[in-house]
Amino acid sequence: MANIIDGNKISQVIRNEIKEETERFKIDTGIVPGLAVMLVGDDPASKIYVKRKENACKEVGFYSREYKLPAETDEKTVLSMIDELNRDPEIHGILVQLPLPGHIHSAHIIEAIDPAKDVDGFHPVNIGRLLTGRPCHMACTPKGIMELLDRSGIPIEGKEAVIVGRSNIVGKPLFLMLLARNATVTVCHTKTKDLAEVTRRADILVAAAGKAEMIRGEMVREGAVVIDVGINRLDDGRLVGDVAFSEASPRSSFITPVPGGVGPMTIAMLLRNTLDAARRSRKDP
Repeated sequence: MANIIDGNKISQVIRNEIKEETERFKIDTGIVPGLAVMLVGDDPASKIYVKRKENACKEVGFYSREYKLPAETDEKTVLSMIDELNRDPEIHGILVQLPLPGHIHSAHIIEAIDPAKDVDGFHPVNIGRLLTGRPCHMACTPKGIMELLDRSGIPIEGKEAVIVGRSNIVGKPLFLMLLARNATVTVCHTKTKDLAEVTRRADILVAAAGKAEMIRGEMVREGAVVIDVGINRLDDGRLVGDVAFSEASPRSSFITPVPGGVGPMTIAMLLRNTLDAARRSRKDP
């Protein structure tokens, strides 16, 4: 049976570290790391995520500011607010909760955020820096996956990694992060032929396709490390990942559960990016 990678436990260790670092930073500089979170509309899941982020900021000693806007808010208004936040010295990180209402172009909003305050790591400048090996803010979920691997003592260099899913939020940035750590990386998607043949090659298998339990036991190599990014609610109300846990677990050496695996790491990395942004904002006399 696989070792369970406990994302709740690891993320709490990281939050404690950030809290201690923040206290020292505030004493040394007088600067309080500030995060602005913007929510447009009434998406129930987004409301939950925003509340969790607010609580996490309070826990580690950050200054947190929320902007809750009605769904009919126009794009120009959102862009104007982002412009103000870009110039606000109390705010070091800006996060616009996705998804946005259909009449607002997410790309326009992401690109309007100052890359130095883009703590989500989605701005093209930050993606470009990651691509060229000079990272600044890295996307929170894949960054959290790298932390899970490192803090679980799982080697990356020289390993064959397979990512199922090519989103801008997880698959593509994770590809770059693993490549930078000298893994051999394959990214699979809906047009991949014989997916199971590819996934069975993986020393590290990451499922990030958003399809409930699509990775079955026979698709997992014996002894592989399995990272499940998916979170899907079934008709019976159960939450499951993209991996059929009961089938994959006996074949894995390490595996993340759903919930309680990758999910808690995303907010922990948001806090880390915000503290890093506050540090970079400091101007020496």
